[in-house]
Amino acid sequence: MASAAEQLASQINFSNFAKATELKKRIWFTLGALIVYRLGTWIPLPGIDPSILQDIFQQQAGGILGMFDMFAGGAFGRMTIFALNIMPYISASIIMQLLQAIHPHFEGLKKEGEVGRKKLNQYTRYGTVVLATLQAYGISVGLEGMSGSQGAAVTDPGAFFRATTVITLVGGTMFLMWLGEQITARGVGNGISLIIFAGIVAEMPASLIGTLELGRTGALSALFIMFLLIMAVAVITFIVYVERAQRRVLVQYPKRQQGNKMFGGENSHIPLKVNTAGVIPPIFASSLLLLPITIANFSANSGPEWLGVITASLGRGQPMYLLLYAAMIIFFAFFYTSVVFNPTETADNLKKYGGFVPGIRPGKNTAEYLDFILTRLTVVGAAYLTAISIMPEILISQYGVPFYFGGTSLLIVVTVTMDTVAQVQSHLIAHQYEGLVKKSRLKGRKG
Repeated sequence: MASAAEQLASQINFSNFAKATELKKRIWFTLGALIVYRLGTWIPLPGIDPSILQDIFQQQAGGILGMFDMFAGGAFGRMTIFALNIMPYISASIIMQLLQAIHPHFEGLKKEGEVGRKKLNQYTRYGTVVLATLQAYGISVGLEGMSGSQGAAVTDPGAFFRATTVITLVGGTMFLMWLGEQITARGVGNGISLIIFAGIVAEMPASLIGTLELGRTGALSALFIMFLLIMAVAVITFIVYVERAQRRVLVQYPKRQQGNKMFGGENSHIPLKVNTAGVIPPIFASSLLLLPITIANFSANSGPEWLGVITASLGRGQPMYLLLYAAMIIFFAFFYTSVVFNPTETADNLKKYGGFVPGIRPGKNTAEYLDFILTRLTVVGAAYLTAISIMPEILISQYGVPFYFGGTSLLIVVTVTMDTVAQVQSHLIAHQYEGLVKKSRLKGRKG
């Protein structure tokens, strides 16, 4: 028998959406914020020649800089005020979550509730400023050393150019961080994920046109392009299937009597997703790989020899790059799952409210049982994330396929879309409940 929430969800239609004024405001706010973001990806940094820069980036498009440009929605290739995108904030968030797991001070802040959370957010913002400043300075130095067939990329190199570049790029990253938080609070969906999602989706049409152009010129065969499109559809279908897959752990609540009434005796379940970590592991892994390699790519020609070796070994499709990428995805899949779901805390809550898993003793045994199931699920989820992210990387490096048909980009697009749709549905269900409550109150007053 369907639950009340499922019955209500089945009744949601466009007429309900039209009446949900609050939801419409949230959607319009989200769209407006994303439009502001996209406008910023076309405002260039002062002091550079865009035509020369475009020529240089076309030569390096197949490398890791092209991947950075994908996450930045083309802003990095155009070297605009949002060139760093939200990546420094993601890197700072990774560092902060790692500190919460290994350092007693940060672990204590995590347990302090709202006050501790605000303090951790403050530290994350400080870390974002530091990382963005380091990356922005590396980019400014790298830009000064760039030159193409038409001349130097920077028209007037020097301390003033470096200062303005650092201030502009750091300011752009901090603005995007604030914009993402505003979308989360006042819009629909996760703001940070939606910003990355918007950048990828906005560049997809140009990428598709570029692929068809390669087919027209004979660089790619028509059969291969058909295979590529079929593979993209198959990957999207597979992602949707796995993201919806879950293991339901049965939970029972005993009957208890209060006065003349009986309570409890119900069956419920704990839904454990196959991929609890979601899209976070590939984003975290990409962010950490891009952080040092960005500077190495810019200064490989003029810097120490070891920087050139690092750049070459971490190039697109190289064994070292694929190995590090896979290892980071697997690590963050397990790490972020442990952050999201705590078996001990869940077992304690079940014991507190009288719930138990059939055949398993409450407390420690329940926690171990949940941890055992979650570990097996995470192994499958980590393998799925690694396969989705690594296999297209090989295809991209071998055949020059655009990044936007890679597994990571499709994973982000599909997952963020599913999460956003789920949030819209939850807002509509809440609106339905509010309408039912108001009707019942009116009937009560009339009676």
